[in-house]
Amino acid sequence: MESVLYPQLSLLAILSYAFFAFVLGLVLTPWFISFLKRNKLGKQLRVETVDGKEPSVFRTYHQHKFGTPTMGGLLIWGSILITVILSRVLAYIGIVDFSLLQRREVYLPLFTMVSLGVLGAVDDYFNIVGLGKKKGLDWLPKIIFLLIISLIGAYWFSVRLGYSQMYIPFHGDFIFPQFSIPLYIPILSPLLSNIVYVLIFIFILVGTANAVNVTDGLDGLAGGLLILAFGSFSLLAYLSGLTVLAGFCAVTVGAISAFLWHNVPPALFMMGDTGSLALGGTLGVIALMTDKILILPLVGAIFVIEMLSVIVQLLSKKFRNGKKIFKAAPIHHHFEAMEWGESKVTMRLWIIGGFCAFVGILVGIIG
Repeated sequence: MESVLYPQLSLLAILSYAFFAFVLGLVLTPWFISFLKRNKLGKQLRVETVDGKEPSVFRTYHQHKFGTPTMGGLLIWGSILITVILSRVLAYIGIVDFSLLQRREVYLPLFTMVSLGVLGAVDDYFNIVGLGKKKGLDWLPKIIFLLIISLIGAYWFSVRLGYSQMYIPFHGDFIFPQFSIPLYIPILSPLLSNIVYVLIFIFILVGTANAVNVTDGLDGLAGGLLILAFGSFSLLAYLSGLTVLAGFCAVTVGAISAFLWHNVPPALFMMGDTGSLALGGTLGVIALMTDKILILPLVGAIFVIEMLSVIVQLLSKKFRNGKKIFKAAPIHHHFEAMEWGESKVTMRLWIIGGFCAFVGILVGIIG
């Protein structure tokens, strides 16, 4: 019974699936870029900053990127989806024992990736054709759909899978209190009884999705950091016995690597919201499923710093009469404005991200 509930993938199978996703992405890239160019799905320059000002720094250093094909995230999560489906076909005809399409470990991250990917694709398309108040999907429908997806995920996570605790490194498990809710609605009652954990799930998913979205502003930056993050959680999941989830993370690394092959400066195409939202939200869900919520800020330290830089900049402008802390936000644009150069900013943040991911892995193992 244990082997049915927790199927075990060999390290060879995990690496094979990851390699297939990498090769698939590389093979599909020329056709995909041609498709984007043929349909004029290119990057549009930012019209204004999040607080409604002129994005002078962004325009100075990114003017030449106008029209670069975007929505590359479709290729990433499309390659992952194809790989997962192929593994299911191979298991069905008896070539392999277990597929990557496993209820307890992969249903939720795969649902998160595809649903947020579709939401991001709509946002990208609106941005390209100029729909929406600021080009792109307006903030209200965007946050509503994010919350709906988060609530569905929270229901599956806390009610169907039964998660209700958080591991605190060097301390132990913290079990969230359950509340007795006098409701007789099959879906709402279990969710409300575990409301604290549900709120944490929503915060992690929405927060990580937006943090990666904010970070995706330089050629190769988000892609390289995501490889480090998913690679770290693949190792932690494998050591925790969640080998199918480890395989899913490894496949994600393979697919992102194929994208990054052509996204390093100068990028042939860009990830877009369909990639950053999908991969960011999925990263948050995987941190929850491996019970490594508090490891996520270490493994994804640059994502946290990027998001905080935006928040600090907005608060400074609001409460200090328009004065800024950074020359531009997110912080990677601040470093650009210091004349570091795009490639140098990207690689230095990769180095910092790699060090933080290594520390996160150590804490996850020995904590």
